[in-house]
Amino acid sequence: MRRVRKETRAHQPAASPPIQTVAPLDDGTVALSLIQALIPLGLKAVQDALQQEVTALAGARYAHRDGHAGIARWGSQAGSIFLADQKVPIIVHRVRDRDAGTEVPLATYAQLQTPRARDVGLFRRVLGGLSCREYEAAAEAVPEAFGLAKSSVSRRFIGASAHTLRAFHERRHDGREWLVLLLDGKSFAADQVVIALGVTSTREKRVLGLVQTATENKRVCAAFLRELIERGFRAPTGLLVVLDGAKGLRAAVRDVFGDDVPVQRCQWHKRENVVSYLTTSLQVIWRRKLQAAYQHATYEDAKRALQKLVTELAKLNESAARSLEAGLEDTLTLHRLDVFAELGTSFKTTNLIESVMARIEAKTRRVGRWRTSDQKQRWCAATLLHIEQNFRRVKGCKHLPLLQRALTGKLPVRLALA
Repeated sequence: MRRVRKETRAHQPAASPPIQTVAPLDDGTVALSLIQALIPLGLKAVQDALQQEVTALAGARYAHRDGHAGIARWGSQAGSIFLADQKVPIIVHRVRDRDAGTEVPLATYAQLQTPRARDVGLFRRVLGGLSCREYEAAAEAVPEAFGLAKSSVSRRFIGASAHTLRAFHERRHDGREWLVLLLDGKSFAADQVVIALGVTSTREKRVLGLVQTATENKRVCAAFLRELIERGFRAPTGLLVVLDGAKGLRAAVRDVFGDDVPVQRCQWHKRENVVSYLTTSLQVIWRRKLQAAYQHATYEDAKRALQKLVTELAKLNESAARSLEAGLEDTLTLHRLDVFAELGTSFKTTNLIESVMARIEAKTRRVGRWRTSDQKQRWCAATLLHIEQNFRRVKGCKHLPLLQRALTGKLPVRLALA
């Protein structure tokens, strides 16, 4: 007679602990970033990470009573993940809660379905000059990758730049003591984009904002300046405004900050306006004369030299003489504040903001067609924030306390109360 061994069943365990989603690959952030950077080894790492999470939830394959009670493997299905900026097909194992009759999502898979860091990689490449048409050929080589067509790349760039534009328009300027405000406009397709750049008492240089307008008119620019004040722009010890001489900007500054705010008109623009009335053969000579007059260190000497040039110009070209006289005092504001020798290199012209304009043009010149206002502003804001990361301190920044002392007592009441 065969002997039958009786197997005693172990007592049933108490109620199973609640299902907890396994943190993907330890803390997830660092490991997932590494996976997305490793091509093609990332595919193998992803499969291992997914299998690890499935095992933690449902136990090892063919094993009993591992993992959570009621959780079972449920086959597999086709899916896709992002490795760097590329969408790659992958087989995903499914896990199901039998008791609840619902699918148990895999945290690792969910995270890998989102492009790396809000499409930062793609965003930087397109902003750096790689066109949407060329992106697929220039991306990392994963033969199975898909979703890199021009339209897909364009949609992802639009999403990333829209997020950047929203953050740019909403960011605050509180907690800083502003000393210098530079304003200038740039032609952008059929429009003008007016950009504001600020310099703080702690030597920080920062893009304050932008506004799209048909022309640099007083109404739009004044509203733009008031918006900056609403977002925290403050100059408690006084403010120097640097302009290129545009009448609309000058009127807007006077309307918002008052008549007493010191305005430094760009000496380079003034010089070029004057010599434009002269013949080509005389322009080189008069550039040198005007430059030499402005280089005098004191206000009295510089004004005396310029008035002498006005008299000399009147005999040669009356229109050029009137151009030099118009707004002459504004071109000597740094001299009048007695800081020209120390800070003239940085603030006697609008070169600080002109260089920003040139870099915007370099970044956006590959855009073949500007379709909407949103597109223009997205590109401008994205480029400005990218440029801002590499800003250097202004030349002569160690002398900013001199400017701060010179501005004390010249602050318009309306700015102090803003």
